[in-house]
Amino acid sequence: MAGVDASESIHPFIPKDLILPDYVPIILSQSTILGVYGSASLLVVFFVWILAGRFPKISKTDKILMCWWVFTGLTHMILEGYFVFTPEFYKQKNPTYLAEVWKEYSKGDSRYVGRDSAVIAVEGITAVLEGPACILAAYAIATRKSYSHLLQIAIALGQLYGTAVYFITSYLEGDNFAASAYYYYFYYVIMNSFWVWIPSLIVIRSWKKICAAVHAQEQKKTKTR
Repeated sequence: MAGVDASESIHPFIPKDLILPDYVPIILSQSTILGVYGSASLLVVFFVWILAGRFPKISKTDKILMCWWVFTGLTHMILEGYFVFTPEFYKQKNPTYLAEVWKEYSKGDSRYVGRDSAVIAVEGITAVLEGPACILAAYAIATRKSYSHLLQIAIALGQLYGTAVYFITSYLEGDNFAASAYYYYFYYVIMNSFWVWIPSLIVIRSWKKICAAVHAQEQKKTKTR
């Protein structure tokens, strides 16, 4: 095409003047990408649910939390870790599934394919620190460790902080990174909302558990005097 550098392939992202040298178009369909991700997630949840049942005195709520922590931990480490450590995923001639995931998600937020520094920083911390910590949280719940609720609060607050930075930086930069309203609300808003309301509920629950434990300990000390 006249006036367009051959190395700067046409892409579906916004802004249209985003320069992506050697961009390779998405091969997999949206249904395939989401279907594989959804199926893998369900398998993880099913496996953790069965595994959690092998531990004594695990409540239904704790089982659900274990499923969440393992799911989100693997998402952080595998999916987000791939993004952080594979800067030229959009150039792959024979793209991996994870490369296809990020090209598809970039339709909702092109800062990913454009390698925005704020996004890389948030995702890097999330993948390297929060990912393993999430797996540790699931282990702490299963084995009833004393630090379980403190750890869950710490991770959940980290997720809320990261999500806040993610949304705020987008707003400050014009909030114009989605290919359409559909991708904006489905990918950017709805899919990320899970890392807002779920961590919020976890913080509230763990805070109440800690307060109740401290109150019970104080009452016990009062009775022994």
